[in-house]
Amino acid sequence: MDKYRRMMVSLTRSMRKASILMRREHDHVVGVLLIVPLLVLMAAALATPAAHAADAAEAVDPHAHHHHMVAETVRSTASYTVPQVALLRDDGKSVVLSNELDDGRPVVLSFIYTTCTTICPVTSLTLSEVQKKLGASRDMVHIVSISIDPEQDTPARLREYATRFGAGPEWQHYTGTLAASVTSQRAFDVYRGNKMDHSPVTLVRMKPGAPWVRIEGFASADQILAELRPVIAASR
Repeated sequence: MDKYRRMMVSLTRSMRKASILMRREHDHVVGVLLIVPLLVLMAAALATPAAHAADAAEAVDPHAHHHHMVAETVRSTASYTVPQVALLRDDGKSVVLSNELDDGRPVVLSFIYTTCTTICPVTSLTLSEVQKKLGASRDMVHIVSISIDPEQDTPARLREYATRFGAGPEWQHYTGTLAASVTSQRAFDVYRGNKMDHSPVTLVRMKPGAPWVRIEGFASADQILAELRPVIAASR
């Protein structure tokens, strides 16, 4: 910051000299030609610290750009073809994604990774709340979380993550090869090319063959439960 302060002092002195020259010469054209470049330099000097501050914030927290996300959600419906890709469940068992999602139960699907410090903990905390509010109906809903960082998220790491959020047997986490993860993400239009650029999306489907409800943004537990209400009502 001292460097920028010295620059500002130097620019101010130069502007004063230009002003004196204008009064002496009575030549406004010369004055304008002197003043305008100085104003441009001053604007650049003021902007540079802000740019450096933003870069520094991004370096300290690579998720910094996520902190500015709006809290509103957008609900839509879509049809997706579930790929028949092999994934590795958090219990270490090799499974096929289409079989896991088509077990007859309503599905709540999310994409996460265990080292995420912003979006994923919020999403997982919401799913934990959904699980609790489902109560006796919790076994009727299959909650699925697929890692978008499978090279780091081993089944053991996913189990640890699941325990942290109190996941019951109806809430399972999946990893696999990078190719399988990308295929799964693309199938549900959540692939963004880089895990750092992912955004919060929750998908809900009532039964195999039914359209998916897509909630973009940080869905609340009550929003998700509202989609599951027919199942909850039928279980009572």
